Formats: sequence, C-alpha cells, structure tokens
Amino acid sequence: MFPAGDGRGWRGPRRWDGSPLALLLALLLVCHSAVPNGPGRWGSLLETFLPWLGLGVPTLLCVALVRRSGVALCALMVPLAAWLALFANPSGPRGDSAYDLVAVQHNVSDENPDPAGTAGQLAAAKPDLIALQELTPSLLPDFGAALDAAYPHHVSFGTVGLWSRYPLVDGRRIDIRPADLGEDWDRGLRATARMPQGDVAVYVAHLPSLRLGPAGFGSGRRDESAALLGAEIAAERLDRVILLGDLNGTVDDRGLAPLTSRLNTPESGLAFSWPGRFPLARIDQVLARSATVSDVRTLPATGSDHLPVAARIRF
Repeated sequence: MFPAGDGRGWRGPRRWDGSPLALLLALLLVCHSAVPNGPGRWGSLLETFLPWLGLGVPTLLCVALVRRSGVALCALMVPLAAWLALFANPSGPRGDSAYDLVAVQHNVSDENPDPAGTAGQLAAAKPDLIALQELTPSLLPDFGAALDAAYPHHVSFGTVGLWSRYPLVDGRRIDIRPADLGEDWDRGLRATARMPQGDVAVYVAHLPSLRLGPAGFGSGRRDESAALLGAEIAAERLDRVILLGDLNGTVDDRGLAPLTSRLNTPESGLAFSWPGRFPLARIDQVLARSATVSDVRTLPATGSDHLPVAARIRF
C-alpha cells in the first residue's frame, strides 16, 4: 500500500513523472504503421529498430521511482504489455517442435577471410537448405568445396547461391534490379526443391542496402526491389514457397510489405543478425507461404559482418 501523508509520498505526481511519454511509447509500438513514411521514410526507420523502443520502459521506470509516482508505474504497464505482445517469446526455441526442414540464411560478405570455415559453421547446424549472398566468383569455389559433399544439389546466379540436400530443378535468375542500377547487378534466384512432402519453390534474394543520412532513411531502391520480388512470388504457381534472403529490412518495416503481405513471417524470436559485432536488427529473413516458420535463431559469428540465421519450417 502506498503511504499516505503530505503529498510528498506515493499519493501521485506533482511534477512531470513520464506518464505521458509512457503512453506515447505504447502508441508508437502498437500504431507504428500510422507514422508517415513520406520524404525521408521515417516510418520505415522507426520500424527497423522497433524492438529497441522497449528500452524506454526501464528508463521511464527510473523516472517513476525517482518521482515516487504510482500513476507513472501503472502507465508503464501499457508499453510493457505492448512490447511483450509484439516481441516476447515466452517459451524460446522449442527443441521438440515439429518441423519438416531447417533452413539457414547468411550474407557471407564479399570480404570474408575464411570462406571454408564459414561454410563449416553453417553445415554444423545440419540444415536442409543453405542460402548465401555476396557470393563472389572468388568465394564460390571455396564454398562449393566445403558444402558439395553434404549438399550435392546447388544452384547460383550472380552473387546469390543455394545448396540443398534435396534435388533442385528449374533454377533460374530472377530480375529484382532497381531501374537505376546496371545490368551487372544480379541478386536473385528461384529453384524448385524436390522434397518428400512435394515440390517447394525456393527463392534467394539480396535486396539493395539502406543509407541513413540527413535526408532520412534511404530505402527507395530496397523498396523497389522488394516490389519486384513480391510480384515474382505472387506469380509463383507452386503453392509452397520459401524465401531466404538478406532483405535489408525487418519484417515490421512497411517497405517489405510486398513480401510480408504474401508470405508468413516467423512466429516469434528477435534473432538480430546485423551488424555482426553488435546486432541491432534482423535483416536476414526466412519467410514462407503455405508453411509456418518457427524457432528462428542466430548461429555463431563467421567471417562476415552478418550473423547466420537458422529457422525451422513446417508445411
């Protein structure tokens, strides 16, 4: 019970105690899509780092304790509940959850000093599919030598590649190039994986990078490429689809709506993948259609500036 007294105890705030900011924080979490994206794409910027708004809760808790405000403590329950509803995973990865395959997604970095070691770390997770980006011609032989024995089915175009335990057929490049980039920009492929459960269309993509500057969040090229990839997936005739890629965006970012509106996103889990030394966001994604993506996790660091991401997929 809060002590009664002369108004200097817990009876209520007489000075600013953070309550309005707590409610604003909850509003941003729940209604982030209402933030205008216009010039600068500030809405996308907010959505990229949306989980980090949770740091406002302990900050405002300190303010509430200093101000000795019961009202502020109650107000903090609103953004806390909103954050938990959006991002909490109470059970964590479930080792016994049912799944049909494991997929690994990794931007290996075109400056990777240890491609063979990176390939070995990815294979150690025992996935069924391994998708790679920034797979330059100089790196491709090293990854092939390390992966081909366990993953005999392989297809690559441009700087993206896919290794599989299951046969791959109908491999082809897909055009997701923004209009202002040259024809040597080649970052998308599609192949059919012949699985025991039936054929699955597997897409591997690397969308354009983002730039944050005085003009705002430079996601125009990324958004254009996402729309092209979304159109490819919309036209896909196979019912089951898996997309593995460095999408340079989070699943909350409205710039990826052409993809997230057509594909299922992971059920839970933060699994921040970039930058590798101090991950701030998961921009490496595993998405699917007519399937559930679960138990998303990051794997140990490699020679890349991204962390690998592994996920279980259930049809």
